[in-house]
Amino acid sequence: MSVQLPAGIEQRLVRHRLARCTATLRELTEDLRVTREQAEVMRDASTEDELRAIVSETPSALADHRESQQHYLAISQHLEHLERAIAAHEAERRELLTRLT
Repeated sequence: MSVQLPAGIEQRLVRHRLARCTATLRELTEDLRVTREQAEVMRDASTEDELRAIVSETPSALADHRESQQHYLAISQHLEHLERAIAAHEAERRELLTRLT
């Protein structure tokens, strides 16, 4: 069931949603920037732990490598989530801007 709102109210609601969407997009973009930096550090740590595990061949070195690899995988998945969320919010923002014109 669709309710027809007066034009002024609908425009105000669209502007409000657009402002919220833009603010969320800004937050997600900043989170993505920080997460990319963290992912780079974790990737480097995982690479170093892998080399240590290869050279030392000790169970603790292998465990350290597995742990750092899991952390890197987790942050990589978070990066993908952020990229999908940003794409969704950009699409929503385009749709809201279209509704305003």
